[in-house]
Amino acid sequence: MTGYRAHVVGPVCFDLVFSGLSSPPRLGTEVQASALGVSPGGAANVAVALARLGLDVALSAVFADDAFGRYLWSSLQDEGVDLAYSATAGEWSTPVTSSVALEGERSMVTYAEAPPINVLDLLPPGYRADAFVISLADADDLWFPALHRLAAMVFADVAWDDDRLGRPDLLARLAAVDVFMPNAAEALAATRCTTVTEAATSLSALGPLVVVKNGEWGSLAVCPGSTVATKAPAVPVEALDTTGAGDVFDAGFIYASLAGWPLAQRLHFANLCGAESVKLIGGSFAAPCWRDLAASYSAMDDPALRRAYRFLDSAVMDAPARRACRRSFPSMGPPGAPGREAPIS
Repeated sequence: MTGYRAHVVGPVCFDLVFSGLSSPPRLGTEVQASALGVSPGGAANVAVALARLGLDVALSAVFADDAFGRYLWSSLQDEGVDLAYSATAGEWSTPVTSSVALEGERSMVTYAEAPPINVLDLLPPGYRADAFVISLADADDLWFPALHRLAAMVFADVAWDDDRLGRPDLLARLAAVDVFMPNAAEALAATRCTTVTEAATSLSALGPLVVVKNGEWGSLAVCPGSTVATKAPAVPVEALDTTGAGDVFDAGFIYASLAGWPLAQRLHFANLCGAESVKLIGGSFAAPCWRDLAASYSAMDDPALRRAYRFLDSAVMDAPARRACRRSFPSMGPPGAPGREAPIS
């Protein structure tokens, strides 16, 4: 699949992921980590994952003129992400997220100042992409009326926020969205429903196709006007770090949607992308390339799972050509610096 352009909009964070802890950190104590992942985070998670699947990807974000900001900019350029519609701002600090990965889950602390630039103002008149990707929580209300003038399909996730998830103003934004992709906890918090299927059905009544990520239980989707959920089981995997896995899932679903695959295949493919990402430490740099996905498919020994993923026989052959990606290199040095080269997956 070639020729499709995805445009991602949202804040980019400097992600620090600590892993291999013997116990959770407690007040007044210090805990040693055996592994550290450093990578672009936030909206960059989706952008990098889409680029690694071979799409033409542009990103609109604000980068600080500091050491972290320069690292983020150069890393994203190295991934092939188009930053022509991003900007650099002085007297502003790079958002930073510190994540602790423990027992297959993660906890995060984020520092972020409001960006001094409206990133949609960076787009030229008449700009058009095949897909726009935004976060409902990070978007400006003024963006939504213009989204379908910018792209045929609008995909949205939502950053976790206990105080805002159930607010009517946030949910009202779904009318301008084609596909909404929360995780199970976010869907339940936004609707106050008791089951994930009920939550997805409630959200789909507001207009979008609702796709819910549900960890070890896989994923499900409910189309607008329907009460029937399409489900796909998770791909069994030993999870080292779930940081950014939901964003990598989103990228897989977006790719499969642009490719025009049936809904069940889109869910299966997104599950596989997310499962591949949790095998490694870190966020965006744990996102897989097609080579990784093909290897995972080849290694499936469950007959039912292999049948469900048989569509990958042709999809792998038709996948866009791209150089192999470096995955999860834990340093701030240039990717190709001596002693810093990460393994090619």
